[in-house]
Amino acid sequence: MYVAVKGGEAAIRNAHALLADRRRGDRSVPALGLDQIAEQLALAVDRVMAEGSLYDRELGALAVKQARGDLIEAIFLVRAYRTTLPRFGYSRPVDTAAMLIERRVSATFKDLPGGQMLGPTFDYTHRLLDAELAGDGLPDMPAEKPVAAEPTPRVTDLLGDEGLIEENAPGTEAQVTDITREPVAFPLDRDGRLQALARGDEGFLLGLAYSTQRGYARNHPFVGELRIGEVEIELDVPELPFPVPLGRIRVTECQMVNQFKGSAKAPPQFTRGYGLVFGQSERKAMAMALCDRALRAHELGEDVVAAAQDEEFIISHSDNVQATGFVEHLKLPHYVDFQAELDLVRTMRRQAEAGDEMAEERREAAE
Repeated sequence: MYVAVKGGEAAIRNAHALLADRRRGDRSVPALGLDQIAEQLALAVDRVMAEGSLYDRELGALAVKQARGDLIEAIFLVRAYRTTLPRFGYSRPVDTAAMLIERRVSATFKDLPGGQMLGPTFDYTHRLLDAELAGDGLPDMPAEKPVAAEPTPRVTDLLGDEGLIEENAPGTEAQVTDITREPVAFPLDRDGRLQALARGDEGFLLGLAYSTQRGYARNHPFVGELRIGEVEIELDVPELPFPVPLGRIRVTECQMVNQFKGSAKAPPQFTRGYGLVFGQSERKAMAMALCDRALRAHELGEDVVAAAQDEEFIISHSDNVQATGFVEHLKLPHYVDFQAELDLVRTMRRQAEAGDEMAEERREAAE
């Protein structure tokens, strides 16, 4: 506990009370409800759920409120709560091909089986402040929620039919890595790496993804497909001969298609980058897919020449909860350490000054 400041534990209690007061703000302004945050700040809640590794909109909204809108602090709160929950088992792999799609776009094919759906997106807004939102911001009438009415095969499947894209790795009965339960050890299998990227800080991964497009990795990407929608979660129960449906969750999936000149083991073809995150998090899913492809450099026989291709660098620094703890610990008392360095610097200065005096004496003697 941080008790080295004047007042000790009493000061800490007062700091907590002051934080609670600032969190509430002006009492003449109505307090925010969790339903308001979950519905009207939905993308913030989605990020907290994704990087907190816990799909619960109410808890995500509570964390955003408690953290006063600081999303990294909210992610920290959700992660801490997650560690207290019992583990009942692992759900079946999600079938995103059966997704109830709300948004689906492709930058590679104009006409797709099932069609493209713009859905809810900022892509075509003018980025001008809307003064009407200063009021209640209600539209004249709510828009109908779009849902794909016919099967929507993946774009990568269309390329696969022509043999133009690498095949997906065959399924395995081996247990999938769980980085929340097992220490991370390098090199990671791709399943563990994707888990780490899914929990990684959006801004950090976005910067790395951008670097791959500016020449700091061998990457020429196209968005094969970006889709948002609801998928069903199922759990195998040993006593039952069928999986038990647990409900639906909203996810964002991105399939990146990347140019590959070929190698001694593979012909020229397209390769894959993959991103899947909770909620509507398009930027995160795309950044994740770009980083996933860059991190496959060793696997594809490419030279590792950029930070985005360095697995240990990315995985070790992408977690914003760990990064926050390491940076913010600098605020804690380091009096003993600093005094030791202060004495060292003073000693070095005395030695430097003595050396200057000796050098000056030698110059005078030489003259």
